[in-house]
Amino acid sequence: MEYRASHILVKDRKLADQLLKRIRQGADFSSLAREFSTCPSKSKGGDLGWFGEGKMVREFEEAVKRLSQGKVSDVVRTQFGFHIIKRTGFRD
Repeated sequence: MEYRASHILVKDRKLADQLLKRIRQGADFSSLAREFSTCPSKSKGGDLGWFGEGKMVREFEEAVKRLSQGKVSDVVRTQFGFHIIKRTGFRD
């Protein structure tokens, strides 16, 4: 099983909450990732590509598994900071 996801990673919970609110109000996820994310994936609008189980930290992977296709997570905290995750693909 493989997943594809994009994310926005920030160090500050307050900023993560503000960005999530903007996304839920219709802001473009990719544009916000390019502007605010601290992850190198920001240059691709937050796209992390395809990954299998066990390739991401547990909290991130569990959030991706719970999401429906095209949906955006609540703020997810990991050792790297605060993520907003969008599931963009799934394949067996």
